Amino acid sequence: MSSDFNVAFIIPTGIGCAIGGHAGDATPAAKLIAETCDKILLNPNVVNASDINEMPENGLYVEGSILDGFLRGEYMLEEVRSNRIAVVVNKPARPDTINAVNASITTLGIDAEIVELDKELFMSGFYKDGLPTGHHAGINELIYQLKPLNNFDAFAIATEINVDEKTALEYFTDSNKLNPWGWIEARVSNTIAKALKKPVAHAPIEIGALTNEALFNLPFQHVVDPRKAPEVISNCFLHCVMKGLHKAPRIRDIGIHRNSIAALITPDYCWDEAHAACYSAGIPIIAVKENASMAGKVAFDAIHVENYLEAAGVLLCMKAGIKTNSVRKQTYG
Repeated sequence: MSSDFNVAFIIPTGIGCAIGGHAGDATPAAKLIAETCDKILLNPNVVNASDINEMPENGLYVEGSILDGFLRGEYMLEEVRSNRIAVVVNKPARPDTINAVNASITTLGIDAEIVELDKELFMSGFYKDGLPTGHHAGINELIYQLKPLNNFDAFAIATEINVDEKTALEYFTDSNKLNPWGWIEARVSNTIAKALKKPVAHAPIEIGALTNEALFNLPFQHVVDPRKAPEVISNCFLHCVMKGLHKAPRIRDIGIHRNSIAALITPDYCWDEAHAACYSAGIPIIAVKENASMAGKVAFDAIHVENYLEAAGVLLCMKAGIKTNSVRKQTYG
């Protein structure tokens, strides 16, 4: 048994969570959980906040499909000092993207290079029955072009996501609306990461891709839901991905093993490949009721807690080898 005490912390994209369902608004919760463990493995949705990424120092930025495979025991994750990042864009590269890449090089010391796609990666997002969905085209051609690029360790996909004006306005003016860009963004990243077997994240280009001047200016002229605020103060939406991929762990035969994972922290009413992998491996699943998913997936065998504060307490009990009931009021006789 590993002596390391690591935790996987996930909030999948597009499932309607009150915390982590917008723009990096789960970062404080992730920072709290990070204080209880050696390493915290985070899917990008947890900390991506457009041009902001305040992930904890002991955080490892792991794309969802890669995290799923890791939890199934298919490979280990090797920590690195830095990755060489290919910033993948549609041709021609936009000036704001070039500036964002140069800013990352200047401030973070990242080794990055822009790669223009031979065929456009098309992505669109919209609502269907009130939930986000989308279309895409050009992924196979992208994978074919990027697969031979062995001189890069990670791929930041920085391409536009087309969202009509009505949908975008609904999102920014209704605090209950889910992000129409996030669902398709996560699905595309998942497909590319599975094919390339390298760290991948899609930069959430949103407002910058909209052409209607009135729509472009609307979020900047109004106070929006605080959970969406990072999006309306951002320009290119790329920096969060650059920071995350800078030191994202690589798929290897050495490194962090799933046996070192003490628990999976997840929203309640959420069941996916990561949960199934942990359940099969006997890794405890801690489900947070206060952050229940709107997806309404079938309940599973988990430790149910009220909130992330309680989740941190349960983890500390596990770390100390203390039965959780022993720190609660006991009734005798």
